[in-house]
Amino acid sequence: MLPHSFTFPKNEHLSGEIRIAKLFSEGKAFICYPLRVVFSLVEKEKTPVKMLISVPKKRCKKAVKRNRIRRMIKEAYRLHKENFLNQLCTQNFTLHIAITYVSDEEMPYTQIEKKLIEALHKIIEKTV
Repeated sequence: MLPHSFTFPKNEHLSGEIRIAKLFSEGKAFICYPLRVVFSLVEKEKTPVKMLISVPKKRCKKAVKRNRIRRMIKEAYRLHKENFLNQLCTQNFTLHIAITYVSDEEMPYTQIEKKLIEALHKIIEKTV
């Protein structure tokens, strides 16, 4: 059985039209190609981090490719989430994150994982 920390449960998914609109309008953004990251700090909620992963249809026409890329990003986050949460002192706030894939072609998993780790480190630098 896997430890609880290596999961990405439904309550950690960012949802709700108002929350998402607020994140994109008020959040801070940066690019770690092929990922564009938007994040903002909000009031303390039950979970320390809520994440949204998006692969636009404009970039990847085929649903199979979009789903594969989304799964690779989720997997990379799931595996490195524990280190991210340990470095992030989330005592007084919840972090909302949106990750958008901006490349036109599919990148290998190792490159996506490397860039996601780099993006998580940038988030830590900018919030702490």
